[in-house]
Amino acid sequence: MTKKYDVIIAGCGAAGLYAALNLPEELNVLIICKRELSLCNSSLAQGGIAGVYNSPDDNIRFHRNDTLIAGGFKNDTEAVDILVSEAAQDISRLIELGVDFDKNEDGSYHRTLEGGHSHHRIFHHADSTGREITEKLLAKVQTLKNVTIMENTILCGVKKISGGFSSFMRLADGSYITCCSRYMILATGGIGRVYKFTTNSAAATGDGIAFAYEMGAKIKHLDWVQFHPTAFNNKSTRECFLISEAVRGEGAYLLNCKKERFMHKYDSRLELAPRDVVSHAIVQEAKEQGSSDFYLDISYKDSDFLKKRFPMIYRNLMEQGFDLTKEPVPVYPCQHYLMGGINVDKNSETSIPGLYACGECSHTGVHGSNRLASNSLLEALVFSRRAAAHIASMEYSSPDDLTAAEFDPHIGSPVIPAGIRTATRNIMQESHFVIPDKEAAARGLVKVTELYNMLAEGDFLVDTDYVIARSIVTVAKIILEEVTK
Repeated sequence: MTKKYDVIIAGCGAAGLYAALNLPEELNVLIICKRELSLCNSSLAQGGIAGVYNSPDDNIRFHRNDTLIAGGFKNDTEAVDILVSEAAQDISRLIELGVDFDKNEDGSYHRTLEGGHSHHRIFHHADSTGREITEKLLAKVQTLKNVTIMENTILCGVKKISGGFSSFMRLADGSYITCCSRYMILATGGIGRVYKFTTNSAAATGDGIAFAYEMGAKIKHLDWVQFHPTAFNNKSTRECFLISEAVRGEGAYLLNCKKERFMHKYDSRLELAPRDVVSHAIVQEAKEQGSSDFYLDISYKDSDFLKKRFPMIYRNLMEQGFDLTKEPVPVYPCQHYLMGGINVDKNSETSIPGLYACGECSHTGVHGSNRLASNSLLEALVFSRRAAAHIASMEYSSPDDLTAAEFDPHIGSPVIPAGIRTATRNIMQESHFVIPDKEAAARGLVKVTELYNMLAEGDFLVDTDYVIARSIVTVAKIILEEVTK
């Protein structure tokens, strides 16, 4: 029997949870969580959430200007205006929900500084702000009687049907179900696992983008990929934990293989230049020095301050054998964030009526070609709230009359061949890293297109491996098509 909902939300990070929280309580809502509830990119966000809220020394014009500068003035200015002007109401809502932002001794909120910001405007919970926000959002959503959460459930496909959407899912026990909904919100996060090295969680495989693409939704600027300059570098682990922008905001120096500072050669803002500038500088310096050994050093600061300000980073580094308070830490750029995605309007609606996209999988245009630090959590909240408000403004129509589309999971068919994801990741690492290589991209596109066609046309079991591989290959194909234009 097909289950029917008013709204299905794919993704349980900040965008998905906040959308559910802002939908009217009379709507029946399903949230699909691909893995366990705690696994999402939002929960990995360390730095904080940027915004002007009760900020006497700051204003939204400054925040707007910093966002435009970081984005290379390729931003959608109307979307930026929405982002910076509506930040206060969502930060206020987080506080109402119990999010514990750090405070100064006088009780005022502590705001930190990060690369690209002209003012201290980053609200944070030590160095684990994303986890604090998602935990509080999840706790509230779990109290809502109109919201059902299905954990360890992978969305295998979505089809547009008359009056809504038909979603096909594989449950944790290997069984399959079909659900229909009047509206669909894709909040599936980023594409980190398309790359060999990333700061993203294991869930970030671009599924929502692939589903939207297959339905014919417009995808925009998918080649606008951000590489974070200071991921911990042990040269082996696929998931590289992030050393937050805020560490440089507190005064950390970048050092080359000779343990010498070098940012003065590339930008007057030194270590506080935007992420793309710093990543480019590291790659250029690596070529000049003939070495990819780079370090982040804040050991000259008070050790007690560092342990209190960056407890999670400190613990993670100690587990890897490095003491942030006593020595430089090895770092190197790796994939971190996606500025492009499923193109949406100011209400987060895609080119397909009734289909919405929020958070990192979407392209609102606020980030331009490079995201300003700590604008990501803010974008997820502002635009998922707007999606919920737009759905709420629609004249209600029961989903009971929706008819599910046919899906074939190919039960009994062989599983996909091994090595598809690894091959794709190697291609992306070679062809579209910090400085894209068009020749490598052209070669890679040929191979990726072959893989895409094989998965699309082949008779394979539609299991978790198939869905993830197809998503990764689809995303890689779209990126390389953009790069080689």
